[in-house]
Formats: sequence, C-alpha cells, structure tokens
Amino acid sequence: MSLGFSWLRRKGGDVVIQRAGAVVTVLRGGRAAQFLEEVTADDDQQVMARWTGSYRFGNERQAREHPRNRGRRGSGR
Repeated sequence: MSLGFSWLRRKGGDVVIQRAGAVVTVLRGGRAAQFLEEVTADDDQQVMARWTGSYRFGNERQAREHPRNRGRRGSGR
C-alpha cells in the first residue's frame, strides 16, 4: 500500500523524507542511520509514516472505545 512517501539519501548522509513531492522532514546523523536500518527491513511506507508522525488512518475512534481506554479524556473529545 502506497501512502505517497518517498525518501532520498544526500551526500552528507542526511535522509530527506517527502510526501507528494513536499519535504516532510530531514534526518541527520544517528537518526538517519536508524531510519535507513528500519526502512530496508520493514514496509517502507509504514516506516516513513511512523517517522513523520503521519500514522493516523481512522482507527482512533475504535481505540478510544477500547475497554482499557474508556474513561480517559483524549484530544478530540
């Protein structure tokens, strides 16, 4: 499943993550190295969604209604 993310590695070792052609974030140093390990070992689209914070895909309501979360006050209530 493609979520529209792409990434590229710059000469200096920085990693640029883009979505729909727009730069979402730039990772440097150890974070860039950690990202590269994860993205090659797992589903690249999901990894990039997690690293950029774009991981909400409509299941928040289900999670809010889960028994362990009942009674908690979250954002959006």
